[in-house]
Amino acid sequence: MKINYKKMGKRIKSARKKKKFTQERLAEITGLSNNYISNIERGSSIPSIDTLIKICNSLNVTPDFVLLDSIYTSKEYLKDEIAKKLEKCNDKNIRLVSKFCDLLLEEQEEK
Repeated sequence: MKINYKKMGKRIKSARKKKKFTQERLAEITGLSNNYISNIERGSSIPSIDTLIKICNSLNVTPDFVLLDSIYTSKEYLKDEIAKKLEKCNDKNIRLVSKFCDLLLEEQEEK
């Protein structure tokens, strides 16, 4: 399982704005730096569990609200990885991958 920290940061930012808190105010309440709050909201810093709980408590939201839709299931993660790899393929190889997928689907339907 992998967490999408950008989605998590967007939810934190959204909750902060609903409370009408600035990043500075949230930093003051949680005892964290303004810069760190900004980095978390942008998904460029990974908060510890303790930090995440502090933020959630300060915003009156639950950790599951913040993490909702931000945890990749293995299937979603694989889809993202495959898409990244396909971006590197030339047109000929993309057609080959498409044909291979068709074969896999045919095989799946036969079972």
